[in-house]
Amino acid sequence: MIGNLTFLKPTKDKLAVYMFLGALFFAIGIYDLISNSFFGNNITSFLPQFLSFFTPLLFGFIALHLIRIEYSGNTNLDIINKNINSNWFNGILTLLVIFVLIKMIPSLLNWAFFDANFKGTSKEECTGSGACWIFINVWFERLMYGLYPNDQIWRINIAFIALFLVVGAAFFVPPKNKKYIIIFLLFVFPFILISLLSGGNFGLEKVPTNEWGGLALTFIISIFAILFCFPVGMFLALGRRSDAPVIRYSSIGFIEFWRGVPLITVLFMASVMFPMFLPDGTFLDKLIRVVIAITLFEAAYMAEVIRGGLQALPRGQYDAGKSLGMNYWKLHLLVILPQALKLIIPGIANTFLALVKDTPLILVVGLLELVGMIDMAKTNPKWLGFAAEGYVFAGLVFWIICYAMSRYSQSLERKYKTDR
Repeated sequence: MIGNLTFLKPTKDKLAVYMFLGALFFAIGIYDLISNSFFGNNITSFLPQFLSFFTPLLFGFIALHLIRIEYSGNTNLDIINKNINSNWFNGILTLLVIFVLIKMIPSLLNWAFFDANFKGTSKEECTGSGACWIFINVWFERLMYGLYPNDQIWRINIAFIALFLVVGAAFFVPPKNKKYIIIFLLFVFPFILISLLSGGNFGLEKVPTNEWGGLALTFIISIFAILFCFPVGMFLALGRRSDAPVIRYSSIGFIEFWRGVPLITVLFMASVMFPMFLPDGTFLDKLIRVVIAITLFEAAYMAEVIRGGLQALPRGQYDAGKSLGMNYWKLHLLVILPQALKLIIPGIANTFLALVKDTPLILVVGLLELVGMIDMAKTNPKWLGFAAEGYVFAGLVFWIICYAMSRYSQSLERKYKTDR
């Protein structure tokens, strides 16, 4: 049977044999790679070191070549060939990714877990060659709440618990009542949150905003900017498509201005230059100025995303609404925007993700969110040299936040069936 095989171009008439040989070569390659990377054993040690290092890649390449059979009739095999083994170039890329990942995993596991230190209160107790997670443990409260007074942290906890309860309630109330939750989040909750965190009334100790920080400040800025940039961006998108020249050109000018200026410059202007234009005796808190700056900046990008959804709708939708006697606002609120927003859920989610990841830039105006607190902690004389652990922790936190938002946006896409 083996003698009748065509190894240069496998065919499906001997599919079972080719699949067996391919699986065999792939298993040998994976075994050689894992045994070498994790246990230091090398089944090809009799070869020169250079050749021995790349032997798993050779085994893998032979395996993928043997199973690269077009329209084999085997569903799983056809899926593999279509996605990762359609030609020799894609096959090599697949093998390189697997090779690099397996080579990196042992070192990563040793640094993050096996050789790491988890318990202790000082850097002198970091005796291993791996990560010193004691740094995160000692600074955890500061990383979460910034410089907020320890005896007042309960106020932050209550504020965010209330927010999560309100947002969670939105998933269970009837659709006709969700508008009240949106109104509450936009016009009532911000004042409750600011009053609770800043204090100065109802017997609460006053806490200036320059003591706010950590992950809590990241959430505060992100939540407020997301709540306000979406409606502002929606009105800008409608204004850019307006038939009134003044409204259209004003919207275009606003959008292009904010899109053409880096966010770090916008934050600097909001912190340093903006107070110069206020009347004498007028003061606007730095945090409020930063939230306004980020909101306007992200609203410009949101407007372009929404405009893309508006342009994707056929002209007949507008004509159908007008034929029913709808005015401009009723037409857009009841007919156009619901359809347009369903089409741009990925774009909206992408803008929100970018907004969350832009929050570390507020460090330039002296506000210390999560990354800013890590920058402060790493310069502490008692904890010099542990920046890597801090940035890995921050990266993991941002990844969890962004992944959760991405998964939620995908669930919305499936719910509203946005595929066209």
